[in-house]
Amino acid sequence: MLIDQKVPNIISRNNVKVFGSHEKTILYAHGFGCHQGMWDAITPAFASSHKQVVFDYVGSGSSDLSAFDPQRYAELAGYAQDILEICDALELTRDVTFVGHSVSCSIGIMASILRPGLFAKLILVGPNPCFINHPPDYLGGFEKSDLEDLLDLMDQNYIGWANYLAPVVSAEQASDSTTLALTDSFCSTDPIAMKVFAKTTFFADNRSDLPKVTVPCLILQHRTDSLAPVSTGEYLHTHIPNSQLTILEVQGHCAHMSAPDLVIDAIRQFID
Repeated sequence: MLIDQKVPNIISRNNVKVFGSHEKTILYAHGFGCHQGMWDAITPAFASSHKQVVFDYVGSGSSDLSAFDPQRYAELAGYAQDILEICDALELTRDVTFVGHSVSCSIGIMASILRPGLFAKLILVGPNPCFINHPPDYLGGFEKSDLEDLLDLMDQNYIGWANYLAPVVSAEQASDSTTLALTDSFCSTDPIAMKVFAKTTFFADNRSDLPKVTVPCLILQHRTDSLAPVSTGEYLHTHIPNSQLTILEVQGHCAHMSAPDLVIDAIRQFID
């Protein structure tokens, strides 16, 4: 059988790593400004039961930066296409459990709508389908001007932006482990790709996608999260059919890093 020449390109493009050879598969998708290493506290728990796939979005982590296309990645649909291409390259056709963090929740939702038969379940950690407030019906946590100011800071002082945002995301002091990991990830990401991903992330509105989801879905929301308030999880639960909502007693936006045991327990209960 001839090997599709596009397969090695996709594997290297997204720095795809596969662990294990089990029948069931978990695919992990990192959030904005992050990389596949953010799942390191989660993956050991499922090593004996699942094939596990991690990757970096183009422009993040150790992906192939030369493959970054600012037009493709100006929409979340470009990242959703990455998900589907990775699955095709690995010949995954069904029973994939998707675990996404932050903006990857919306990306995974879009991928599941495009190809529902591929996914068995969606697990969404800290989702926010629209960061901008649309009162009185929807509170995403930010005014549009707040996000515009954040992007302006990226342009003016990229390192200062990273040092400011990391503790906001983690809800920790600057010296704490999750904050340090986020700061390092933010600072090591190409600024041009980061700016595109930031704009795509913070100005996306995927609320209309929610009723189209047909895959069983677990929503894991943090109790105190400046990027995704509990109200956004409640909104998803109301609008996604066949969904469950679990509030994690966690501060910050990254429970998979700061409180991995809680995330592991929630995933196990849902997939078992």
